[in-house]
Amino acid sequence: MSPASTRANDSDDVRAAAAGDRHAFQRLYQLHVGRVHGAVYRLAGYDHARAEDLTQDAFIRAWQKLPGFRHESAFGTWLYRLAVNVALMDIRARGADPVSMLDDEHLPDTGETPFCAAEREELERAIGQLPPRARAVLVLHDIEGWRHEDIGSELGMAVGTSKAQLHRARGLLRKVLGESS
Repeated sequence: MSPASTRANDSDDVRAAAAGDRHAFQRLYQLHVGRVHGAVYRLAGYDHARAEDLTQDAFIRAWQKLPGFRHESAFGTWLYRLAVNVALMDIRARGADPVSMLDDEHLPDTGETPFCAAEREELERAIGQLPPRARAVLVLHDIEGWRHEDIGSELGMAVGTSKAQLHRARGLLRKVLGESS
């Protein structure tokens, strides 16, 4: 199936789901759950259970808000943004200060294992150890490709603060991974 026909089917399913068709929404879920879960999983600090909960919350919220979807953007874009907002609201609800940072002496001991880029699990654990807001900035900027202006707007911080958080998050990652800064 071509991307154009996929978008047409996506649009048909969006309209049907907005009218209450649960099977159409199920098809949308199957099509988009991977990307949504991936973003939420990273923002949740690689906590599987929390990411599952947040992914389900995002789809529940999407189902509730779908009748108001105005088709100004692709459904996948709208859903992704909604899911990221759900994850960011969770970070806020957990009391994360937008500029809080761990002191170097509070970082866990990294042991003797040197970092290798191929060791994805180790990198995920290291990102998961970052303070919630620093992790959010790092994930949104370096992994999801957001601009600092969008991150600042979404997280309620100045662009400069977003850049500083990213710099600090990268430094903390290097320390956790045992690299010299």
